[in-house]
Amino acid sequence: MSRRKVAVVGGGAAGFFLAINLKEMCPQAEVTIVERASRVLRKVEISGGGRCNVTNTFEDVGDLREVFPRGHRLLKRLFRQFGPQDAWRWFEQRGVSLVAQDDHCVFPRSQDSYSIINLFLAEARRLGIIVKTGCAIASLDELSDYDFICVTTGGQPRSEGLQWLGQDIETPVPSLFTLSIADERLHALMGTVVPLADRQGQSEPTVMLPGTKLRAQGALLITHWGMSGPAILRLSSYAARYLAEHDYRAPLLVNWIGVTETAAAEVVATLVQSCRQKQLTSVAPMGLPLRLWAYLAEKALGQRASQAPWNSLNAKEQRRLATVLTADAYQTAGRAPHRDEFVTCGGVSLTAVDPATLQSRTHPGLFFAGEVLDVDGVTGGFNFQAAWTTAYTVASSIASSIGKM
Repeated sequence: MSRRKVAVVGGGAAGFFLAINLKEMCPQAEVTIVERASRVLRKVEISGGGRCNVTNTFEDVGDLREVFPRGHRLLKRLFRQFGPQDAWRWFEQRGVSLVAQDDHCVFPRSQDSYSIINLFLAEARRLGIIVKTGCAIASLDELSDYDFICVTTGGQPRSEGLQWLGQDIETPVPSLFTLSIADERLHALMGTVVPLADRQGQSEPTVMLPGTKLRAQGALLITHWGMSGPAILRLSSYAARYLAEHDYRAPLLVNWIGVTETAAAEVVATLVQSCRQKQLTSVAPMGLPLRLWAYLAEKALGQRASQAPWNSLNAKEQRRLATVLTADAYQTAGRAPHRDEFVTCGGVSLTAVDPATLQSRTHPGLFFAGEVLDVDGVTGGFNFQAAWTTAYTVASSIASSIGKM
């Protein structure tokens, strides 16, 4: 077999995973990682709060479209070659022990992203992979000396950052972001989490965009700018393009207790009977935090809520409480003031690549892996799994091509 030169443009998770696997499959290849920044693997370092959510067990995923709003069909095919369990074995066979949480997110047992970073750097050194930093590539012509080019540059904020690839591009927009809500009374509840961590079995909140089918379920976190937490992050992923088209200003409905309005009305009616003389705001339905319940009760009943006993509520007031529990209305005022999104919806169109190899249909020898493709997932380790799977696919494709030369 001939010695071939391979350039991997992008020194992130997908880039290192691709380079390491390719070099293991094809030791005679000369593999070079080219990174425009001064440091590699920066996103890995900060992911998961510095713990690196490397993958997910997928145990509660019935349909990949639930966790991959874009690219689920492609990944369903590619998972047959390299899926979540393969990724788990890959890291553990190389000395990084992993552990799954109750929510099915998978982290290094060390709870430290440097377990992954150090593994990648050590493997790159062991295999003789060349790593160049501070090298920005503006044209494919700059890489004409290479037999194969793999682009793993991650998501780009604007289409202009991808034009040099000469491919069909799906316009990039942010995904996985929190929402600003201009409500100072809500902001005063900063730090409130629903459901409470110690309330096992409590239904999770649901957030939705009225007039659409876009909705998501999960824990909610109230912040000093609006709302965050898994439910909001999932909704932002599902609704990435919709929210971008509406300048991130849209009606938002929150079902705080995750049950129907009819069921909520029954809960309220039961409390009217069981808590009779107790003050309304002293007993929260279904384990809601008391501060949040006081805020919601005031939204429904006004100032009367702070003084009213439960048995003073008439039928109309009970319906108002059931409604605010299950269809609490807000108006979003943009994305969070912090540029905290790490994932982009959009990128190289999946119609532009061969789904079996991820090679460009118009430029032989040009491959794509990771978030530079129009593939993205919700929070929970799914985006890293997409990186591992697509990178492994490209490595296998190139190794096979070199073996035939």
